[in-house]
Amino acid sequence: MGLFTVIGRTDKDASGGKIDPIVRSTMERLKTWDYRTQIHTPAARNLRQAFSELDVLKAKLGLSDAIIEKTAYIYRKAQERRLVRGRTTSAILAASIYIACREIGMPRTLKDISTVSNIKRKDLARSYRFIVSKLELKIPVLDPIKCIVRVANKANLSEITKRKAIDLMYKINENELAAGKDPMGLAASVLYLSSMNNRDSNEHRTQSDLAAAAGVTEVTIRNRTQELRKKSCLKIIR
Repeated sequence: MGLFTVIGRTDKDASGGKIDPIVRSTMERLKTWDYRTQIHTPAARNLRQAFSELDVLKAKLGLSDAIIEKTAYIYRKAQERRLVRGRTTSAILAASIYIACREIGMPRTLKDISTVSNIKRKDLARSYRFIVSKLELKIPVLDPIKCIVRVANKANLSEITKRKAIDLMYKINENELAAGKDPMGLAASVLYLSSMNNRDSNEHRTQSDLAAAAGVTEVTIRNRTQELRKKSCLKIIR
């Protein structure tokens, strides 16, 4: 991931000629400092630990190379600003992953990442807010349609129910009812209403089912569904 520059050990230059003794002496000193920087500085050791953990989390979370590169960039920035001091590497790394997912538009919840990284959700949320504030990041809102697809897949819902939920979400957006709502919680609520309006009882899902799939609480879904049911413009809801 482009962490370090490695100075070679050859005594030949690029054209194959012998390197001047004075130049070679300078190169030897540079190699010594290069080695010390890579191995012995706390910052370098911290990066090695963080990126080693990142390799493991990449597989567990199914993260793309783009997200990994973005995570590495955010983590380096956090380290340069000394935001890692007094905090665990794992917490800052996990928060960097969550930020990278949000910036790239990949639906991953705090619960998803906290579970895999063995960090308490509240600690991850605190680290996330800390990094966003200190680095002055502008985090885009998750696409609610992508959230519907992700939650529906985790809840094993059919394409019919998924389509009904997406149509309902379009109506919600058209009537400007999504402002200030957590996209994952709203997606789970819309899927709950759509599944319960499906004639096929096999498609019915409880609020508990969808809360687990979305990584939100049942209270969130209950509150959102009650709010949506009161909106006469959403005629699909009974």
